[in-house]
Amino acid sequence: MKAKPGFNLRTVCGEQIIVAEGKENIDFSNIISMNESSAYLWKNIQGKDFTAETLADLLTDEYEVTREQALDDCNTLIKQWFEAGIII
Repeated sequence: MKAKPGFNLRTVCGEQIIVAEGKENIDFSNIISMNESSAYLWKNIQGKDFTAETLADLLTDEYEVTREQALDDCNTLIKQWFEAGIII
């Protein structure tokens, strides 16, 4: 998987959101808000192929979370990112 080009993380009014850039990506019907850990993951996968295991490794390196919980959370996050259309 990869982050879809044209989607960038921005801080707006203290909240981290994914912003679509370019004419083909303009759609204001769905703003994607990121919490601290999902924003951390988003920043670290830019321009790279990744899997749920890759994301879980990043989480366990940065946060105090078990590998099992990290992997479960990352699988859920990947599903949400696919549904939002921000990864391919």
